[in-house]
Amino acid sequence: MYFIKKHKVKITMVLVLIVGYITYISMPNKAKSEHYTGDPTVFIHGYKGTKNSFGYMLDRFEHEYGWGNKGFIYYVTKEGRIRDYNLNKGRYAPTFIQIILEDNRASFADSAEWISAVLLQMKEKYKVDSVNIVGHSMGGILALKYTMEYAGNGYPEVNKLVSIGSPFDGIYSEAYFQIHKDAAAEDLKPDSLAFQLLRESSFPEGVQALNIGSTGDAVALPESVQALRMTVPSDQLQEIIIEDHTLGHSALHESMEVDKMIYSFLWQDEGQ
Repeated sequence: MYFIKKHKVKITMVLVLIVGYITYISMPNKAKSEHYTGDPTVFIHGYKGTKNSFGYMLDRFEHEYGWGNKGFIYYVTKEGRIRDYNLNKGRYAPTFIQIILEDNRASFADSAEWISAVLLQMKEKYKVDSVNIVGHSMGGILALKYTMEYAGNGYPEVNKLVSIGSPFDGIYSEAYFQIHKDAAAEDLKPDSLAFQLLRESSFPEGVQALNIGSTGDAVALPESVQALRMTVPSDQLQEIIIEDHTLGHSALHESMEVDKMIYSFLWQDEGQ
């Protein structure tokens, strides 16, 4: 009798394990991918930027480093219509979100308005209440503008902000503006009205910023990158100027050194 009971117990345990395994593999990926539950990170390209501006970086983050998944791509048309592409495939939380503006030469004001509309949709549709933002070149300026003028006023809050090669005091080269003559170029001129208006806003308490530049950047010179100091309090700002005369403006978002800086600042202490 004991022998039969013993085997019944073993059979019951086996059945429990089988049922548990079937339940596990049948669960949506949300439950299996919950290794990182922090804020999603939004990536904003710069002046004349395209999907490739951050595309290769995000491929490295996802496939080479395993830092998370590229969850969404948002395209914003010249008329401001938003098209969202969900790449999440059932996985938990879109760790990386890429915003691509069709009119990549629009003014600071128009571009920031489109970005804020995307973030508002994220909040309403996906319950995203706070984000990190990474911006390259003018994208860093737009990220700053969103943080100071939109975040918290019904829009998602910003937890951490990363700017890469962003000319916060404008582009100093006069030759640059002989070639580029559009709304964004006007705003990127030193002492433009757009910069003056931006500096009138205050940087919110609690937001931490990482500002990265390079001595090899001929577009966003280190002096212009460092002008972020005029806006962000010193106790909320980390600044890194990479001493590398071969690391140009567009090369910054293809640098593994920059990748590591972003990872350390955004996620290393967040349990990812």
